[in-house]
Amino acid sequence: MADTLEPRAEKRSRRSRSPKRSLGARIRLLASAVAVLAVVCAVGFGALLLYLNSQPLPAAHVPQTSQILDAEGKLIRSFYTGENRTIVPLTSISKWLIQATLAVEDRRFYEHNGFDFRGLARAVTVNVKTLSKAQGASTLTQQLARNLYLNHDRTWTRKIKEAFYTLQLELKLSKDEILESYLNEIYYGHSAYGAEAASQMFFGKPAKDLTLAESAMLAGIPKGPRYYSPYLDWNNAKSRQELILDLMDADGYITPEQALEAKREILALQPRKTGRPLTAGYFVDYVKQQAQEKLGVTEEQFEQGGYIIQTTLDLNAQQAAEEIVAKELEDKPELQAALVAVDPRNGHIRAMVGGRNYADNQFNRALSAARQPGSAFKAFVYLAALQQPGFTPSTRFMSEPTSFAYDEGRKLYTPSNYNNKYENRRIDLRTAIAKSDNIYAVSTIRMIGEQHVIDLARRLGISGPMDPVPSLALGSFGVSPLEMASAYGAIANLGIRAEPTAILRIRTADGQMLYEHVQREASVVSPAAAYVLTDAMTSVFEPGGTGYRVAAALKRPVAGKSGTTNSDAWMVGYTPELSTAVWVGYDRGRTIDAIESYKAAPIFAEFTERALAAIPPKLFPMPEGVTTVYVDPASGKLAAPGCGESQLMAFVSGTEPTEYCDGRTRGSGDIGGPGSGSDHPGSKNGSWWEDLRRWWNG
Repeated sequence: MADTLEPRAEKRSRRSRSPKRSLGARIRLLASAVAVLAVVCAVGFGALLLYLNSQPLPAAHVPQTSQILDAEGKLIRSFYTGENRTIVPLTSISKWLIQATLAVEDRRFYEHNGFDFRGLARAVTVNVKTLSKAQGASTLTQQLARNLYLNHDRTWTRKIKEAFYTLQLELKLSKDEILESYLNEIYYGHSAYGAEAASQMFFGKPAKDLTLAESAMLAGIPKGPRYYSPYLDWNNAKSRQELILDLMDADGYITPEQALEAKREILALQPRKTGRPLTAGYFVDYVKQQAQEKLGVTEEQFEQGGYIIQTTLDLNAQQAAEEIVAKELEDKPELQAALVAVDPRNGHIRAMVGGRNYADNQFNRALSAARQPGSAFKAFVYLAALQQPGFTPSTRFMSEPTSFAYDEGRKLYTPSNYNNKYENRRIDLRTAIAKSDNIYAVSTIRMIGEQHVIDLARRLGISGPMDPVPSLALGSFGVSPLEMASAYGAIANLGIRAEPTAILRIRTADGQMLYEHVQREASVVSPAAAYVLTDAMTSVFEPGGTGYRVAAALKRPVAGKSGTTNSDAWMVGYTPELSTAVWVGYDRGRTIDAIESYKAAPIFAEFTERALAAIPPKLFPMPEGVTTVYVDPASGKLAAPGCGESQLMAFVSGTEPTEYCDGRTRGSGDIGGPGSGSDHPGSKNGSWWEDLRRWWNG
């Protein structure tokens, strides 16, 4: 028995050694597993490389033509009938362009095998320091794989495929072959693909002859052709060029002196060639931008994606707008103009002109919210006032030099009328609109409060900054022609504003619907108030009105308002079917003279008639809640025999005057009172119809 028992000390010693042997065994087991796993991964990766190397490169993605159509389906623009591309060998591309591209896109291109993790970390660091996206994170091989074989979807499937194609490119092609393919494939904007086409387009020379400064400019464009093209935004393009020169300096491609000299070099850009005259160039650019945002694609993807975009444009109206603008500005070579026409019933943009000549300058002034509308803004002041108690079309203010205290009396505002002409009497709303009286407008906004006007302008779609000061009444803050056309359209549409749109639907080449417009509209003001203002604004085209000089060209009822500042001339107006804003002025702070300030109205009048030539003239529909009465303009009271001339005016029901100019009060027993059925001028249903019919017949 004693022989079978171990001494206690020996047992304790063996128990104390057992855990050590167990831990060591575990470590050896883990090491073995790791080694086996590494071998398996290495074998698997080797097998993958062998497989990829044995497979031919797939056929590259074939881009499809994207098209923009008008409202009736007629072709406006086809973007991709063929790539502007000339394939050249790497030896025919300037070393400066090669080095600039490597510096900004993939500085370790010749060191990595398709994936550059150090480069990724460096790009993140540089971009954080510069607060920009100066350097890309993808290698040139990854970009080439994506451009040739894949789309730009942000999915794991696409990323995995990109990794495989990247490996395959690195296996099949040399570094110089990859770089050559990349520089012949990359998109430089304006339908130019590859370095050779871009060099010819921007600088009119072969890619092999590009200077350092020119190369740095071109190398910056592919990151975002819409933002870095020198044709579209010179400041952005120049800033990126200088950044690339700094990167080339940091990487040792050039010296600091060369970088400085290149930054100072004046680049001789070629005029942008657009081929045949482009119809609706500004509108097409606007549609492209809107479509790219709705689809979430880049400009390159849009132009190559085979998209069919049906727009709201009326080609006949567009062509008329372009011809009229060109004709009116023919004798003023530097004067610019913009025109936007919107259907007030649905917000469809029917015509858009952003400048006198799209081929010369692509800046779209129709969208620029930097121009002061002047007196054209008064429509919003009066529309806001008509919804406030105590203000009606017969409300009268003195038209004379006046100073207005504001900011609790601490400040004084002293407006003046054009050419210091005043009526020097109390005038009503209709007269104030016809004469564009500034004193009346400021008196009105001071009466109702500036904030009411700002709130209404926001609901009408005016998005720029506006301060609650008296000068707001005279349009002292910037707006865009598109905003003005849309806002006036809400008045034409009896207070209902339809959100402006240029795109009806987007589908693929095989008919798949990707986007379809859903009309959005909101009631901004009461129909009665909108109609009353419309009635008053027809006075602009009557004798004595600021638009009377073009009245003979208008063959239908039109309401509108002119506006003039030192630098801007406007005419904004509408019919029941079309709301149009016309702006005329200079781009760079230059004032307009008296003759130039009259250019907007003829453009508006001729365009309105030509755009609506196929549509019979229509009266503005009168909604419920409106009362029309003859008023004595001198007193603001109901007209009566012996009180002088009378004027038919529309009022929101219940706000019309009740006292006659001879002192009588309107009542059921008065001639022309409610229920009398009389044709007295004070009657709502009286002889005004005969007057209207005589006016209609000329």
